[in-house]
Amino acid sequence: MSSSAGPETPRKFRFKLFPTLKRGEMWRYFGPAFVASVAYIDPGNFASNFEGGARFGYTLLWVLLWSNAMAILIQYLSAKLGIATGKTLPQNCRAYFSKKINFGLWVAAELAALATDLAEFLGAALGFYLLLHIPLFPAALITAVVVFLMLAVELYGFRRLEQLIMVFVFAIAACYAFEMFLVHPDWGAVAHGVIVPKINSESIYVAVSMLGATVMPHVIYLHSALVQHRVKEDAASDHPEKWLLTMRHLRYELWDVLAAMNGAWLINSAMIVMAAAVFYNKGVNFTFDEAHLTLHPLLPAVSGTAFALALLFSGLSSSTVGTMAGQVIIEGFLDIKFSVFLRRLLTIIPALIVIALRLDALKILLLSQVVLSFAIPFALIPLVLLTRSKAVMSDLVNSPRTNYMAYTVTAIIVGLNLLLVYRMVGGQF
Repeated sequence: MSSSAGPETPRKFRFKLFPTLKRGEMWRYFGPAFVASVAYIDPGNFASNFEGGARFGYTLLWVLLWSNAMAILIQYLSAKLGIATGKTLPQNCRAYFSKKINFGLWVAAELAALATDLAEFLGAALGFYLLLHIPLFPAALITAVVVFLMLAVELYGFRRLEQLIMVFVFAIAACYAFEMFLVHPDWGAVAHGVIVPKINSESIYVAVSMLGATVMPHVIYLHSALVQHRVKEDAASDHPEKWLLTMRHLRYELWDVLAAMNGAWLINSAMIVMAAAVFYNKGVNFTFDEAHLTLHPLLPAVSGTAFALALLFSGLSSSTVGTMAGQVIIEGFLDIKFSVFLRRLLTIIPALIVIALRLDALKILLLSQVVLSFAIPFALIPLVLLTRSKAVMSDLVNSPRTNYMAYTVTAIIVGLNLLLVYRMVGGQF
């Protein structure tokens, strides 16, 4: 009797604890990927997507589809590394790579964080400028104050900050849902642009900037940190089989990534569709800081307000997330404690300089996204090396199929960057 009952108990026990899609249980794990997804709809995305749609119509929509597929894999691997090891990607790099390699990775990560902070802070300032019609420099100072207040929300618990950022994500989505209702795009051309790849010497720069804006290197580092709050909760649990909690966390994080990344893809696609329908099809030039004024003669006046609100929400939320990523990078690689408020204060300076010099906002934003594209391999290659290692990941090590997909993604990103270099030195294709 006892021998037959023995095996039966674990089966019932395991069946109850393996993840099921219960709404309440799922919401406990939703959040990290949505926080990371803010970086995929930041002002850099606005610049690259609107430039792509305004200059090339619907033809670059396929770049977003492929970039999103790559982003899903990359963000899942980052979260899996954090769940499996209880450490962030920079902390794992410091533990498993040499000091020289870590120094190089840290420099590349800081350059990526600098480019990110510049784009996001500048975008938020432009949002205030477009909405309130105040000079850009005072708008930048207002942005700084609001971002500090948003960061302070974490003092009430990280879950509260997650929820605040998720509200911003849904607000951005609502603005673009409204814009799509107004523009009436050619859906046949949209479908063709999504499915059929097309690129040339003229569009490669914008395509690479779209890639950099979508597969953001700083959130590759950040996502491994965002899952740590729930990892610590599971570790503190008195549950007798912690690996079951780990498996549940990992599965729900996959759903979190799929929901957040695909949502970001739809928003990005809406930006290109809107720009193509409004600017490209009507032969109107797109200027980023006057986009809301350009929209007024073409669409109802409220469309310009929706654009400015979306840009403001994007800039504020992504600037907050970018600051968090910068803190994860410096603390993980250098093994120091660094205040997130001090990090924000330091990263404000380059953006204020750009604004004070009255540099072209669109060109600065596009350049920052290209810099991000070149920085992706410095985050992605260490991530792949770590997640394929059984010594690091134990039972959660990548399967051969996952490794092949990761190698392919890395090769595509490096290949596009090299193609841009070839184009910049005078090559044609």
